[in-house]
Amino acid sequence: MSSHHIIREKQEPALYIHELAAFNEEYLGQLLEWSPTLIVNDTEYEKVISMGLKVDAVVNSSGLNSVQENTKIIDVKVEPLDAVLDFLIAEKYQAVNVIDTKSNLRELGSYIDEINIVVFTETEKAYAIKSGFKVWKPKGSIFKIEVMSYFETSNLMQEENGDFVVIDDGFVEFIFTTSYLFISEVL
Repeated sequence: MSSHHIIREKQEPALYIHELAAFNEEYLGQLLEWSPTLIVNDTEYEKVISMGLKVDAVVNSSGLNSVQENTKIIDVKVEPLDAVLDFLIAEKYQAVNVIDTKSNLRELGSYIDEINIVVFTETEKAYAIKSGFKVWKPKGSIFKIEVMSYFETSNLMQEENGDFVVIDDGFVEFIFTTSYLFISEVL
C-alpha cells in the first residue's frame, strides 16, 4: 500500500529565502518537503543552487546575469520582501514561509490581511495570529509575544525576561481586541 500526496498548485506555502545565514538544514528540509514554489534573493542564489535545489524565481536587486532554465526573475522596485509578497499575492498564493536573519513582522503589517506570512530565523518561527487562535504545545514551550495591546491567554505564564512559557501540555489560546498579534515560537 502506498500513500500519495496530491498537492494543488499554490495550496502549499511558497518558500522565500531572503537570507539563509546559518539556518538549520533539517528545518530547511522540512520546509522543502512538499516541493513549494522556491523563491530566493539574488544574494543567496548561488548558495541555494549549490545545494542542488530547483529555484522557481529569483528576486533581482543587484543585476544577476544567469539563472537556471525556467526560472522567473522578480524585479525589485522597493524592498526585496515587498516585491516577493506583491508577486505572490498577484499569483494568488495563500501563504509564504520566509527564511531571514530577523523576524520583522511588524514591517509586513500591510500584507497580513492578504497572505499568511511565517518568518523563520535560526532561533524562532514568527507569525501573526487572529483572536481566538489556539495551538497545542508541550509544557515548557516558549513564546515571545510582541505586546502592543491587552490580550488574554490560557496555559501561559510570563517570565521575568518577558518570554511566555507553556504551563502544562495542552492548548494555548489567545484572545485580544486588535486585528492581530505577533507571536514567535522558539525553535
